[in-house]
Amino acid sequence: MNLTDISTIKSLCSQHGFSLSKGFGQNFIVNAGICPKIVEASQINEEYGVIEIGPGIGVLTQQLARAAKKVVAIEIDTRLPALLKQTLSDCDNVTVIEGDVLKTDLAQLIKDNFDGLKVAVCANLPYYITSPIIMKLLEERLPIDSITVMVQKEAADRLSAQPGTRDAGAITYAVHYYAKPQTLFTVQPGSFYPPPKVTSTVIKLSLHKQPPVSPKSEEAMFKTIKAAFLQRRKTAANSISAGTGIEKAKILAALEAIGAPQTARPEQLTLQNFADLSDILF
Repeated sequence: MNLTDISTIKSLCSQHGFSLSKGFGQNFIVNAGICPKIVEASQINEEYGVIEIGPGIGVLTQQLARAAKKVVAIEIDTRLPALLKQTLSDCDNVTVIEGDVLKTDLAQLIKDNFDGLKVAVCANLPYYITSPIIMKLLEERLPIDSITVMVQKEAADRLSAQPGTRDAGAITYAVHYYAKPQTLFTVQPGSFYPPPKVTSTVIKLSLHKQPPVSPKSEEAMFKTIKAAFLQRRKTAANSISAGTGIEKAKILAALEAIGAPQTARPEQLTLQNFADLSDILF
């Protein structure tokens, strides 16, 4: 069954009484070259168990099933599992779980399904919920090697930016703390049905075994980063002071102590700067 053919998709949807949901950010891939390219870039093979988030009608799932030992796909839309049962009938190494990934105990899922396997995440993520999903995957310190996802280009630029550059945001620093990001390739709107209004980008996050910096408190470092980017047009000192209640003079002294300019904007600071700053401030 060719799941990248629009007439096949329409026929399947009609058969199962399914209509696309804007609320779930559903855009199905209709460019036949995209999914094999994603799987190849993820470097998933027979040694891997894969978590897929939002399988849709199963176009990426089929490719993952061919490459990996086992695939567990988590689908929030309760209308889709019946359709997936049909489209994935040939894939005996795929399990579809109905549920919200943000409420799923992923550590337990991995333990139950992927014993003895390396683990990776691979998905075409819904744009509206990209950041919460990425942060859950990183913060829970799951035993996963990599996360290869297609996201909105704007989100990809922020996620994979270098700390200390204009594109960096609070999530950039979190990503670099937990993983090494890599931009793989862009995907045009015409590769989807229906076509979204934006360009997409596939990125890969290879998780660090050890973070590149060692703050005394991760919580304090992320609190400092979050405060700094709440008002990114202000200087880091003003923004951190407003966000934490710490007096500005103390923050200016701390910036001087770590060798950073007192007038620095948040995106001009490095991850090491934020680690050092939080060590002094908290």
